[in-house]
Amino acid sequence: MNFLRGVMGGQPAGPQPSGTETIQKLCDRVASSTLLEDRRDAVRALKALSKKYRLEVASQAMGHLIHILQTDSSDSEIIGYALDTLYNIISNDEEEEQDESEDGGPSSSGKQSSKPAHDESGQKQADDLGSQFTEIFIKEQENVTLLLSLLEEFDFHVRWPGVKLLTALLKNQCSQVQAVILVSPMGVSRLMDLLADSREVIRNDGLLLLQHLTKGNAAIQKIVAFENAFERLLDIITEEGNSDGGIVVEDCLLLLLNLLKNNSSNQNFFKEGSYIQRMKPWFEVGDENSGWSAQKVTNLHLMLQLVRVMVSPVNPPGATSSCQKSMYHCGLLQQLCSILMATGVPADILTETINTVSEVIRGSQVNQDYFASVNAPSTPPRPAIVVLLMSMVNEKQPFVLRCAVLYCFQCFLYKNQKGQGEIVATLLPSTIDANSISAGQLLCGGLFSTDSVSNWCAAVALAHALQDNLTQKEQLLRVQLATSLGNPPVSLLQQCTNILSQGSKVQTRVGLLMLLCTWISNCPIAVTHFLHNQANIPFLTGQISENLGEDEELVQGLCALLLGICVYYNDNSLENYTKEKLKQLIQKRIGKENFVEKLGSNCKHELYSRAAQKPQPVFSSPEQMLFDHEFTKLVKELEAVITKAVHKSSEEEKKEEEVKKTLEQHDSIVTQYKELIREQDAQINELKTQVSSMKTQNEQLQASVTQQLSQIQQHKDQYNVLKLKLGKDSQQHNGEGAQVNGVQLEELSRLQEELEELKKQHGLLQGQLTEKDSLIEKMKSEGAHPVERTAGSSENNAELQKELETLRAQVQSQSAEISQLQAERQELLKKAETSAIVSAPGNTDSAAAAARIAELERRLSEVTGETEKIKEEGKIWSDSKAALEQQVATANSSVAILQNEKSKLQQEVAESKKEQDDLLMLLADQDQKILTLKEKLKELGEPIEEDDDLDCRDQYDEDEDDDDDDD
Repeated sequence: MNFLRGVMGGQPAGPQPSGTETIQKLCDRVASSTLLEDRRDAVRALKALSKKYRLEVASQAMGHLIHILQTDSSDSEIIGYALDTLYNIISNDEEEEQDESEDGGPSSSGKQSSKPAHDESGQKQADDLGSQFTEIFIKEQENVTLLLSLLEEFDFHVRWPGVKLLTALLKNQCSQVQAVILVSPMGVSRLMDLLADSREVIRNDGLLLLQHLTKGNAAIQKIVAFENAFERLLDIITEEGNSDGGIVVEDCLLLLLNLLKNNSSNQNFFKEGSYIQRMKPWFEVGDENSGWSAQKVTNLHLMLQLVRVMVSPVNPPGATSSCQKSMYHCGLLQQLCSILMATGVPADILTETINTVSEVIRGSQVNQDYFASVNAPSTPPRPAIVVLLMSMVNEKQPFVLRCAVLYCFQCFLYKNQKGQGEIVATLLPSTIDANSISAGQLLCGGLFSTDSVSNWCAAVALAHALQDNLTQKEQLLRVQLATSLGNPPVSLLQQCTNILSQGSKVQTRVGLLMLLCTWISNCPIAVTHFLHNQANIPFLTGQISENLGEDEELVQGLCALLLGICVYYNDNSLENYTKEKLKQLIQKRIGKENFVEKLGSNCKHELYSRAAQKPQPVFSSPEQMLFDHEFTKLVKELEAVITKAVHKSSEEEKKEEEVKKTLEQHDSIVTQYKELIREQDAQINELKTQVSSMKTQNEQLQASVTQQLSQIQQHKDQYNVLKLKLGKDSQQHNGEGAQVNGVQLEELSRLQEELEELKKQHGLLQGQLTEKDSLIEKMKSEGAHPVERTAGSSENNAELQKELETLRAQVQSQSAEISQLQAERQELLKKAETSAIVSAPGNTDSAAAAARIAELERRLSEVTGETEKIKEEGKIWSDSKAALEQQVATANSSVAILQNEKSKLQQEVAESKKEQDDLLMLLADQDQKILTLKEKLKELGEPIEEDDDLDCRDQYDEDEDDDDDDD
């Protein structure tokens, strides 16, 4: 037992064995001892040596320790020692060794002893050892299953070492251990029970265990989520104080991130479980300037990341939109905006909050509208967008914060044409307010500042205000800038090209080229404005054709793209810069192959590939800020079509234009046919409705006809039955030779007389009924003719009205001519009088005056005759007018008379119908009386026959009487 005394601290009795020998003896003791106490002591000794002699203990004792776990599971103490020993040899964590200098302990100068390595090579060697020992342990899957079963033990000395050992296994060989746990029955459920442990140390280590377990395994993530993990973790976060909590809150948030990141199923489960609403209290941080501990900053940073995971642009669009709506309705977006506008918030939290708000509003019109209405708590209040843009164009702000503000502005304008219009409107002359700073003014200031980062950010932000919005591209052409005093204003497009040609920094030129490419793409009017400046095309061709350094290759590629856009979207409105002339210019100055090579160099750039991966602008340094994510999409879209357009000949273009025109014509024809088909569909639907209604009516009529036929058949059957009965009764009476007394004969004769009278009355009533029916038909036919006569008279009336109007016009014109002639006559008379007065004093011109007077009198007589004729014609027209008016009045009176006749006829028809109904009632009463008399005759025993039989019988009786008389 000397080796035990040496290990346990006893005094040495002789030469001390080496560490390897001691471990060998301990392993033999574990394997061969029959007493549990001896095995326990040996395992405890191995635990003490496992840190210092890690390799030796692992190579010699691992199998014995696993055997202990299998056989001595009833003793929690030895199980705890065995688990601790296995943890020490498998774990790679650097921990302080318990360097107790005890007399009689193993020699620290042993060759196999090893101290914890603090350099990189030593740590790598330790990691390799841990991975190797883990691989040996999990080679037998039963070992992991055994460890999972031991975790059900509530004893602290068993459960806690088991949790630590399983965590170490997951750290070293994560995927292999995950696969074993996944196929183990109830494996994940046993681990989830650790979160419900009342001992915090086990619960906290259980959180670490689940973090490693859920890393990169979607199947385990789903199982953990459906084991009510979200509810438990959110409860722990609330108990620990939300963002003010400690490291436990951080562990819970890390586990939530593992469960939700890139797992759409869990994200949907989290949303459907209304867990998004429980995130709102996390961000109630107040407005205080103190209380931002390092742990709180870490917790809040993870909470913001968790929100971003739910609305990440890489998620399915439907899921992202649903989460954005939930965050708005529960007030989470409002809470985030309050942090955004609060004072005293640390810079990294403010940056992450801006990024989070960006993705919450991205593509959601409701959230974007709300964000546009948020104002900063300043005097006077300013929109949050303006305050953020002020930070973006301020070179003193941190670079990461400026990138976050740019991302927020891009997300605000993403699929938001309303917001794009509002931003561009702040640049237009009619909406500029000199007393306040607008977003447009800040963008223009940043675009033309001396800071290249501000130039790039402002250019990209303005390009996003034009993205996929032809209206705003055309509106931005109206923007005029005052460059200096005394100089005329310059358009924004012209100013951008001026700065571009001045040879500024590469970052500035790249930003301006991206803005110009976005601006004039798919906008022929903007292309025309760009080509109006005679210096633009020579500048672009010169930039592309020059052999410059590597830094200028990117600028050359973007210049080639801009020139290609001018070719592709050219409407040939400028004679000097038509498509064909631009292609000839490219061929002469640059060469088509060189042009295509420069155009394709954009996609080969490393920074282009990085920017194309995700929408958020993330750059390690300002020098790498060159490409925008949305611009990479534009380059990818236009590169192929521009290459094709440059290589295309004029004949091919003409053919394409003809094909386009033909397609447009076909489209118009198809549109017409579509409209015709729609009209026909409407008519068909209407006819179908009518057919269905008519079918319904037909079915109803068929049912009524069937019912009437059945009633008629019933009446016929009843009639036949009565006829048979009467025949039998008459035969019986004839056979018996019925004997009646005198009273019965008299009554019988009286009944026969009444029957004859009733028959006569019945005949008269039938005749009256027939007359009434004919009268009704006649009245109906007459009632139709007045309507026709009325319609004809109304048409004649309209024609008479038209003739009357024409006659009135002729009369008015004749009256005007008469008044004119009368006026001329009066003038002639006045002239004659004046000429007579003038000629009276002298007799020298008396003959000429007399001739003139005679001529005037002749003309006067002619005019008077014409006037009389006109008066007679006017009288005739007046008479005809009066006659026409009388005819119109007569027609109107005839129409009124016809209307009265129509109403009377309708009244008579109604009365005739009423009389017919009365006659029918009377006939029914007569039939009832006949039936009653027949019944009485039956009771008296008199044979009864039908009307035809009675008539024949009467005739037969009369013939017999005649024969008797002859005899």
